[in-house]
Amino acid sequence: MNKSVPPVGTGIAPDKSGKTWSRPKKLKAESENLAGYVFMSPWLIGFLLLTAYPFFYSFYLSFTDYSLLSAPKWIGLSNYIRIFTNDDVFLQSLKVTFVFVLVSVPIRMIFSLLVAILLNKNSRGMSFYRTAFYFPSLIGGSIAVAALWRNMFGRTGYINGVLEVFGIQGMGWISHPDTALGTLIILNVWQFGSAMVIFLAGLKQIPAEMYESASIDGAGKTRKFLNITLPLLSPVIFFNFILGTINAFQNFTPAYIITQGGPMNSTYMYALYLYEKGFRQFQMGYASTLAWILLVIVAILTGINFLASNRWVHYESGGDN
Repeated sequence: MNKSVPPVGTGIAPDKSGKTWSRPKKLKAESENLAGYVFMSPWLIGFLLLTAYPFFYSFYLSFTDYSLLSAPKWIGLSNYIRIFTNDDVFLQSLKVTFVFVLVSVPIRMIFSLLVAILLNKNSRGMSFYRTAFYFPSLIGGSIAVAALWRNMFGRTGYINGVLEVFGIQGMGWISHPDTALGTLIILNVWQFGSAMVIFLAGLKQIPAEMYESASIDGAGKTRKFLNITLPLLSPVIFFNFILGTINAFQNFTPAYIITQGGPMNSTYMYALYLYEKGFRQFQMGYASTLAWILLVIVAILTGINFLASNRWVHYESGGDN
């Protein structure tokens, strides 16, 4: 019997040279793929059940009359037609949200960039200051901070207490329609830490040699900032702007805890209106329609920003984007 030929049923096959190999590579690759799918299955199951299914089911519900107490009833485009033709609260909430986004996002970006530039140093104790400035972002979206903010800007709150020291008569900042939205904008700007960290990381990537060369050429701080910092930091600015805009459109907790949408609907955010339609009035089909309209609005604005970025966002690898 030839020793190079293995016995039948051993799972070992000879190659062309007569030598044997233990197991086909295909079976080994399949077993490795199976192990990968097993390890990935918890995330995949969670994604399908908690993200994909609710996503598509909400799209279906947007075409139905669904009150959570009865089965969904198909009504076609009635919800969409009603929103755009006979819903003044929708227009008011959309107006308030757009004002909130247009004011708070640019101010937050400018403030976070300036703080990041100040913290972009290797001075002693700088790590402590970076942590301190980032800390508000960790707790800024909590209910406790929203309640504290309501007390600060109330008629007998801390802000008016400080103003009284200087002889200034304060007001109910959150109870006046002209200033209530401003308090929410200030809270959103105060939570600048996450954008600051991203800006700080971008500043660390700018070579110091470029600033040194500019100094040799006689460039001052303003010229360095406009000709070096801003162009090289433009991808980071664009990234922060997109994230800030999306998050601002979804703002809910401050409006719900601090003002409840008042006074006179001056802080009635879109997300708050969506919540009340779905979970207070139990019009889940109508709320799903509002959610999809918001998705389309954010998607359109994001697409416009991406198209406009070709003019001002600069990438090292490919020049202008």
